[in-house]
Amino acid sequence: MYDIKTLDGNTATVDQGALDALNSSLRGGVYLQGTPEYEGARTTWNSMFERHPGFVIRAMGASDVQKAVNFVRDASLIMSVRSGGHQIAGHAVADETVLLDLSQMQSVHVDPVNKTARVAPGALLGDVDRETQAHGLAVPVGINSTTGIAGLTLGGGFGWTTRKFGMTIDNLLSAEVVTANGTIVCASPTSHPELFWAIRGGGGNFGVVTSFEFQLHDLGPDVLSGLIVHPIEKAPKLLAEFAAIADDSPDELTVWSVMRKAPPLPFLPEEWHGREVLIFAACYSGPIDDGEKALSGLRALGEPIADVISPHKFVDWQAAFDPLLTPGARNYWKSHDFEALSSEAITGLLEAVSSLPDPACEVFIAHVGGAMARIEPHSTAYPQRSAHFIMNVHTRWEDPSKDDECIAWARGLYNQMRPHATGSAYVNFMPEDEADHMAGAYGLNSGKLSKIKGSYDPKNLFRINHNIVPE
Repeated sequence: MYDIKTLDGNTATVDQGALDALNSSLRGGVYLQGTPEYEGARTTWNSMFERHPGFVIRAMGASDVQKAVNFVRDASLIMSVRSGGHQIAGHAVADETVLLDLSQMQSVHVDPVNKTARVAPGALLGDVDRETQAHGLAVPVGINSTTGIAGLTLGGGFGWTTRKFGMTIDNLLSAEVVTANGTIVCASPTSHPELFWAIRGGGGNFGVVTSFEFQLHDLGPDVLSGLIVHPIEKAPKLLAEFAAIADDSPDELTVWSVMRKAPPLPFLPEEWHGREVLIFAACYSGPIDDGEKALSGLRALGEPIADVISPHKFVDWQAAFDPLLTPGARNYWKSHDFEALSSEAITGLLEAVSSLPDPACEVFIAHVGGAMARIEPHSTAYPQRSAHFIMNVHTRWEDPSKDDECIAWARGLYNQMRPHATGSAYVNFMPEDEADHMAGAYGLNSGKLSKIKGSYDPKNLFRINHNIVPE
């Protein structure tokens, strides 16, 4: 007998016979506490969350997902959904609930003639990059290869190629979705168009996506990319110059800034290891020779400690930051959007960087625009379409005794930067304690999202997420 939380706030008991019947109907299976499959499913990238679902339903295809949704809905149980398990808020797993595990659905099928890819929800970004790059193609995704494609896409998705090719959701052609009533539908511009609109930025609020169809673009196999490292003391002037360069850059060029203690990278002199530095990370999504010209202004700034801009395999550049983002650490993020980097904002950022609570903590400023900024804000659920800077206060540490210190530091910087921010937010960077920020995340699209939620999930079955309340 297993006690599971219910949609009405109570607890229901699920007997072994019901689980055996469900298990026998699945290609995947039902797994209980103590099994390797259960432990693997409940363990996520962010070790802040140590949660124990009542049991795990592992899906191997859309029919398994359909059976799981029907089982949970008919019993009025609460369910979480895990794909890559990378989400910062830890919503993939919840205590005393049913965990629907999609992590084994990892297929990536590329159609090089039509330049499309069909991707299952358990695939990681590295899986997508490797398969698409085998054909010299790419879809814009994030910058950490162990991120799951499902969560990234449903929240919006941006990375090194967004300025050239748009956000991940801008390249989504269709999606197969299991809705709350157990129906398997195709969401596209011509089939369930409101659902298609909502899943492009609205998260997992509207159903369980069992496959994504993406438009691909010619890119690679090599791109001009790499890092330029400067002393943090030079950052006030350099960040202002970075902002100007970013605003004037061609769509092919993406430059982000990172402020942190220098890791022991082999190209950095040993005396700089552990000292605060400003890092410019750059990628040019076009011909190498054109990239050399486009990056000349950035590379001419100041007197860098190191400049390791050079051609790299795109698939390798996509995984370049993985060593700094390995699973198992404790993570707490806070994020703001800025229309511009004012001198006051730069001063506030640098004050915070001077008191980093752990060597693994960092603040990065991503510049987005280009192709993504040419999409109307009402065209997808993700509304923040102007060219802007995205701050991620990426607080990361190992020792649980440092939780309060690290979280307080992140919140302090977030509050300090609020006067310079737009009030909008990127939902994939929001921690679990930002439920009051949902209006900022979706802006004028909030009302439409609530109505679509009410149409497709009136009882809020899909609620373990950054939840949109049905209207």
